[in-house]
Amino acid sequence: MKIYTKTGDKGTTALFGGTRVPKHHIRIDSYGTVDELNANIGLVRDQNIDEHSKSTLEKIQDKLFTVGAILATDPEKAKLKNGKERLNIPKISKEDVQFLETEIDKMNEDLPEMTHFVLPGGHPSVSHCHVARTVCRRAERISAALHEIEAFDELVLQYLNRLSDYLFVLSRKIAKDVNAEEVKWIPQKN
Repeated sequence: MKIYTKTGDKGTTALFGGTRVPKHHIRIDSYGTVDELNANIGLVRDQNIDEHSKSTLEKIQDKLFTVGAILATDPEKAKLKNGKERLNIPKISKEDVQFLETEIDKMNEDLPEMTHFVLPGGHPSVSHCHVARTVCRRAERISAALHEIEAFDELVLQYLNRLSDYLFVLSRKIAKDVNAEEVKWIPQKN
């Protein structure tokens, strides 16, 4: 597989299905941000965290490739033809969303109740989680904007929404595991 093709040298790129669009197209921005999220999750996975979380993050990274494939697909090329999909695109399922919810619930069982927002930080591993969470929120916002223009399976939006929640709870779990202080955000009165 050749790394450089020179086909994007004039500022366009091909969607899955062959349609060429400008590299600044919202569809490219959406799956590019998901790719950025995946890289940040890889950084979290490379931290000194528990093996279950590492394994879960690897499964999430796999699903983010699925999300990226969905977002990178020209919706006109993916439409059904004679009852069959024209392109073999993987899917995000309700079970994928449920997996994240189950993981969130398991982690929350061992965490103190949240009474305030917490300031990101306290330990590099916690901070990496917060960076991944904020990139996930951006991916969700851009994908939601794309969805208004060219609809795709809403489970993608649900997955990204739940993933940002998962990353927040994971940051709290890691903070507890490394005995980092969670600094509560208490608004200052003027």
